[in-house]
Amino acid sequence: MPYAREVSGIDIYGDALTWWDQAEGRFERGHTPREGAVMAFIPTGNMQLGHVAAVAKVIDSRTVLLDHANWSPINGRRGQIERNVKAVDVSPNNDWSQVRVWYYPLQALGTTPWPVQGFIYPDGKAKPRTQQRFAQAAPAPVRPQPTREEPSRAFLAAFADAPPARAPQARTSQPRVTQAAYRPAPAASQASYATARPLTPRRVQASAGRSGGDAVVERAVALYD
Repeated sequence: MPYAREVSGIDIYGDALTWWDQAEGRFERGHTPREGAVMAFIPTGNMQLGHVAAVAKVIDSRTVLLDHANWSPINGRRGQIERNVKAVDVSPNNDWSQVRVWYYPLQALGTTPWPVQGFIYPDGKAKPRTQQRFAQAAPAPVRPQPTREEPSRAFLAAFADAPPARAPQARTSQPRVTQAAYRPAPAASQASYATARPLTPRRVQASAGRSGGDAVVERAVALYD
């Protein structure tokens, strides 16, 4: 389906079997092939999801060339794209209600006459999709609650015997110490010691008749006397 939408420009999404009904009211539909139109196939037992193919060229009243995908297995793989493959109208009334389509493994038209709903034309502007609207439940009305200017007797009686509320106790504030009131304790006095006066050495003369050693001793004793 994305390939048919891309080459035709018809903005329809979903399985191929839904395209014909989705096009109603948005795109023109008919039973005559036109270049650029989309051929919508009817779902059958071997094609339960339907099929869509873009008309690449109209050869005559019974022959067209199609561009489509997911039809023939090519080299053993499905999902291939085929361009300019032949499709022939085999309906008795030439109304394109039955066609045979080129089948790659046979290298010829397939033997099955496939039923066709018709053609969807991309001419003109497509009408916007109709958006589905869902009914919403109306919100419940908000009822105002009754108010009383004075408390009821029951309310007053419920709190008649209640103990009175205790008043909060004030906190005792600590005295604030200011900088002026704060005085540091005096520092411990340090003991002072008087410096002793230096002694003045006295000169001692050696006595006559004493030895030199005695003189030295007397001099030393004199210094610390």
